[in-house]
Amino acid sequence: MNRALPAAEFLFDMRLSKRRESALPDHIVPQSLDEAYLAQNHLVSRMLAHIGGQPIGYKVAATNATAQRLLGVDSPFFGVLLSASSHPGPVTLESENFTVRCVEAEFAFEVGEDVPTTSTAYTAETIVPFLASAFPSIEIVDHRYHDWKTVGAFSLIADNAIHGAWVSGDPCPDWRTLDFVSHPVTVFVNGVSHATGSGAAVLGNPLNAVAWLANELPRHGRQLRRGDHISTGTAADVYLAAPGDRVAADFGKLGRVEVMFTP
Repeated sequence: MNRALPAAEFLFDMRLSKRRESALPDHIVPQSLDEAYLAQNHLVSRMLAHIGGQPIGYKVAATNATAQRLLGVDSPFFGVLLSASSHPGPVTLESENFTVRCVEAEFAFEVGEDVPTTSTAYTAETIVPFLASAFPSIEIVDHRYHDWKTVGAFSLIADNAIHGAWVSGDPCPDWRTLDFVSHPVTVFVNGVSHATGSGAAVLGNPLNAVAWLANELPRHGRQLRRGDHISTGTAADVYLAAPGDRVAADFGKLGRVEVMFTP
């Protein structure tokens, strides 16, 4: 049985209705990585037909040890960033548009030229020449599962890696001089420091996440292209925002980005 299409339809209906479920029905749960990404493709197509716009890049999920342990995986996975749910910060978003408002501070990059498929794996060092800019960002993770930790990675991948929205800051002019491994991040909630972190939380270096994506996409018939944006996974503890909250991610020399939610 091809589970991908019915899984995508089920997930799309959950998104439209904001209906929460314990899990996908057993008979449509993707049983492989390929099936999970095929379901994701179907879901993204349905979302684009509904909200308009186009894909603008990728989010990388499960890039820290805690998330991988909770999900029982040993590598990240990706979802698709969409123009209709991506916003330059600062921005105010409608709280009611989300089921869960899980705010993550993430290092982000823009691809400057197509990244060729190669038999030699990209690394943090060899991927840099293909990047045009780096900037701060916030991802809002959103899902409709009662407990995302219990449904398995394939179901999360199928749901576009439970991506909700993305907020980007301004590009940093001298980003190539930064040490991303030790680069600090502070998350503020309503003006009060909530969490601190660094690039080391993101696969040891956010550029490792970009290199992983460049190596992984060809396995699924894709390729990083010029103009793609990449959000690399949370660099600090996440925050579950309530209506009316104002959340800022301060990346020091890399910049600052802010999102507000309506009361």
